[in-house]
Amino acid sequence: MSANSSSATQVLFDAPGPKGRRRILLLSVLSVLGIAGLIGAGLWQFAVNGQLDAGKWLPYLRRDYIAFLGEGLWGTLRATAVAAVIAFPFALVLALARLAPLRPLSWAATAWIEFFRGIPMLLVVYAFLLALPAYGVTFDRFWMLVVPMILVSSATTAEVFRAGIRAVDRGQHEAAAAIGLMPRQSMVSVILPQAVRLVLPSLVLALVSLLKDSTLGFVVSYNELQFQGKNMVSITRFLVQTYLVVSGIYIVINLLLTRVALVLDARMQKRAAAGPKS
Repeated sequence: MSANSSSATQVLFDAPGPKGRRRILLLSVLSVLGIAGLIGAGLWQFAVNGQLDAGKWLPYLRRDYIAFLGEGLWGTLRATAVAAVIAFPFALVLALARLAPLRPLSWAATAWIEFFRGIPMLLVVYAFLLALPAYGVTFDRFWMLVVPMILVSSATTAEVFRAGIRAVDRGQHEAAAAIGLMPRQSMVSVILPQAVRLVLPSLVLALVSLLKDSTLGFVVSYNELQFQGKNMVSITRFLVQTYLVVSGIYIVINLLLTRVALVLDARMQKRAAAGPKS
């Protein structure tokens, strides 16, 4: 199986020759130098305008500042976790409904998925903030953020699950039927476990998207990290420093989640290359 994977890779991507490798190396070096130059120019501008003064950065090491941002971070993580716990199982239900042979059910699931995939989440948040209260439907700030996150994420993640289900080899369906499993039993016992393993790295990346979506909490004044950063700017007047610190926190969390996705993906590929154990 590994030999097949190697030959497939060669078909899809021709290994560069000596000139191609030199060109790639040159472009890589130029890109690194260009990025380093941009970072250096930005730091120089910060230094010229006094934005790198220690007095503007040391306050973020104080316990009260750390606790203030930590409260926002907890709000971000809580909203992301609750949205994921509800959205991902709901997305699986939507994917199964879209694949169902019952036409009305499949059409309803397709309509739901396409609608919430195509609409910006900000509009959904504004609907919960401005439109629904006009009809007497109200939510607290937490759910005004989390419910739109669930609606949009369930639609996008449903397509991830659907792709995973379709990626399972057709022979698995036939093998399940051969041992006497009904289609529903085959899906639950044979197909879904394999599909979930296939899409697990993508689910981690969907979690990254949910984390980013939580930044819209400032629209409903929900106490998440960006909203706390906005409040801190009004207190310290250090706009550049505050948002760089907040951005750094988001980057670290997203890098950790992305690393988890890469590790899971590497393990999946390793198992696929090893093939079934005899």
